[in-house]
Amino acid sequence: MRKTLLLLTLLALAGCVTLPPMKQIKPDLPAAWPEGNPQATIAADWWTAYNDPALDKLMAEALAHNRDLKSAAARIEEARTNLGLADADRFPEVQIGADAGRSRVSSRGSMPLPATASPTNNHYKLNLQAAWEVDLWGRYREAKAAARADLLATEHARQVIHSSLTGAIAQGYFALAALDAETRLAQDTLANRREAVALHRLRFEGGVASELTLRQAEAEQASVEISLAQFGQQVRRQELALAVLLGREPRAIMQETITRGARLGDLTLPPAVPAGLPSDLLLRRPDLRQAEQKLFSAQARIREAGAAIYPNLSLTANLGTESKALSDLFSGPAGIWGLTAGLSQTLFNAGRTKAAIKAADARQELALIAYEQTLQVAFKEVLDALVTHRQTRETGAAEARRVDALKHAAELADLRYRNGVSNYLEALDARRNLFQAEQGGIEARHAQLAASADLFKALGGGWELAPPLEAPLQPQREAQP
Repeated sequence: MRKTLLLLTLLALAGCVTLPPMKQIKPDLPAAWPEGNPQATIAADWWTAYNDPALDKLMAEALAHNRDLKSAAARIEEARTNLGLADADRFPEVQIGADAGRSRVSSRGSMPLPATASPTNNHYKLNLQAAWEVDLWGRYREAKAAARADLLATEHARQVIHSSLTGAIAQGYFALAALDAETRLAQDTLANRREAVALHRLRFEGGVASELTLRQAEAEQASVEISLAQFGQQVRRQELALAVLLGREPRAIMQETITRGARLGDLTLPPAVPAGLPSDLLLRRPDLRQAEQKLFSAQARIREAGAAIYPNLSLTANLGTESKALSDLFSGPAGIWGLTAGLSQTLFNAGRTKAAIKAADARQELALIAYEQTLQVAFKEVLDALVTHRQTRETGAAEARRVDALKHAAELADLRYRNGVSNYLEALDARRNLFQAEQGGIEARHAQLAASADLFKALGGGWELAPPLEAPLQPQREAQP
């Protein structure tokens, strides 16, 4: 009865401290995104939708060698080790020890030895010890749950880096393809300008054309040459930026180039977002998963801190042998053993336990706010990407119509000039406008590809209408003992 009353008293003292409530994730999302094509589906590796083996190869190289991904993998291993350490605390610790010694006592001390006793003695001991703190209240179990959530958060952090890296590779590759297209356009235009200069020089020398016409043609040629030089500089910078993202060594960065595949106009544009695509697809984004697991870890830390308000039960045991002579160490009379059970309860620690719980609750609040902020940013990114995706398609179609119209205009202006109906300035303006329109068409195509890559990244990958996603995960707790 006394023992029962003591235990009830300790539990009553523990009941003076209560745990804060566990906060749940309840994202308020619309049912579906507003636009799309119901027949469209995309592969899991979203960049394969562009049907460019060269891009696929660059992605594989980056995923294998990028330093940020390697650092993320190392952090995952560290978190996995921490999980193993947290799990190990739930089990008994067993140690084995052996002692051997020789000592001498004084024969002239306050307690003289008998005449027959030797002042020198040997000591031998072999002992097996075990200690176990019984996890009655789930302290170590919750520590393991927190470490597991930390591991999952670290794995999702690596996926965040993976998503950012693949998006950056795609954007860099598309920018390089656009620069290549502009370079080819400038080279073709320069060839035409040189032919025009040569023709006008002959006409000027023959007295058919004025010097003004010749100088205008030469100025236009020089303008295209300037653009071509600028494109060459930009191409090299883009190649170097991609080489760093690919994780190449310094020698390779300097000596190797970026392999090209399909030209800008031959890259496949992914289809539009399917109609009725569920908006909770957003919840699969790795940054949201990471924030979610950080919240679960904070909640487990609250329960871990709360376990300190209950009594601790520890068990220790030892088994071994001890003797003065080594030959007697394993004899029956040399055996020793012991068992101990201890129960302890903190009665006063100046509010340390309450403070620890309040600190853990504050971390839970911070984690919940971080999740909500991440969700807001993610939703904005998706909406921005959807709008840009639609607008770039409309712009691309308009730019194509503009190029076709200006091609006909340039042909008519050139025909009018050759027939003497108009001066050379009209034909020059028409060709200049066509050159600018063709550059605009290249930029529009680049913008379409870039917008589709941004949309893939914003949605956390490709869009697939296969089974609906589950609701946000809740903390997984092990069964109570």
